[in-house]
Amino acid sequence: MIDSPMTAYRTWAETPLTVKPRYSVVVPAYNEEFRILPTIGAIAAHMCTLDEPWELIVADDGSTDTTVELVQGLGLANLQLMIADQNGGKGSAVRRGVLQAQGSIVLFADADQSTPIEQFDQLVAEIEGGYDVVVGSRAAAGADVANKSISRKIFSGGLSLLVKGVFRLPVSDTQCGFKMFTAEAAETLFKRQLIDEFSFDLEILYLARKFGMRTKEVPVEWIDAPGSKVDATKVAIEFLRDLMVIRRNDKSGRYDQDNH
Repeated sequence: MIDSPMTAYRTWAETPLTVKPRYSVVVPAYNEEFRILPTIGAIAAHMCTLDEPWELIVADDGSTDTTVELVQGLGLANLQLMIADQNGGKGSAVRRGVLQAQGSIVLFADADQSTPIEQFDQLVAEIEGGYDVVVGSRAAAGADVANKSISRKIFSGGLSLLVKGVFRLPVSDTQCGFKMFTAEAAETLFKRQLIDEFSFDLEILYLARKFGMRTKEVPVEWIDAPGSKVDATKVAIEFLRDLMVIRRNDKSGRYDQDNH
C-alpha cells in the first residue's frame, strides 16, 4: 500500500534509510540562499510520491551566503549536505555529489529548477527501459521552453552547432542541467571527468559515447529562471577552449583511467 504523500514525506524527513536508495537526486549549489529551500521542498514533494527509497544530496560549491546554514537548519534525515571549502566550479560540485550517491539511478538537477523535478518520471522510464544515460533537452522535438531570451537561443544554437561539428554527439542540447545515469554509468563517467567548469556536461556526454553507453535525449519542460549566474561571453570562450581540451585529453589517454 502506498503511503499518503504527507506520511511518505514525514518518513523520509525523519527516519534515515535502512536500505539502499533506489534513486539519488544531486543538486549542485553555489550562493542559492533565495531558492535552495523552495527547490528542496519541490524535489521532496515529488520524490516522496514515487514509493521508492531515495536520497537527496546538496553539493555546495563554496557558497559565501547562507546556503549551507539554511540546508543544515532543515535537519532532514535523508538529505546529505556536502560542503566545499572553496568554489571549484559546477562540474566539481556535481562530480562530488554523484560519486557520493548510493542510488541505483542518479539524477543531477540544477538548483534553480528550470527543469521541474516532475520531469524525473519520463527520464527514469528511459533508464528502466535500458538506457545508461538520459539527457533532458530543451532542443529535442516536443520540448516546452518558456521565457528563453533571444541571446540565450543564439548562444545555445551556436554551442549545439559546434558540438555536432566537432564531436558529432547524438545530443542536441548538451548543457541542460537535468541528466540521469545508472549507478554504473555515473561511476565510470564521473571518475574520469577532468573539467570542473561549464563544459563538464559536454565532457561527460563525450565520454558516454567513447565508452559505448546507450544515451537518449528526452524533451523536457524548461523555463529560464531569473538570477542566472551564466556569463555568456566567458562561457563561450571556455567552451571553445574545452572542446580542444577534451580531444587532447582523449588522445593522451587521460580518460582511460580513473582520475578521482
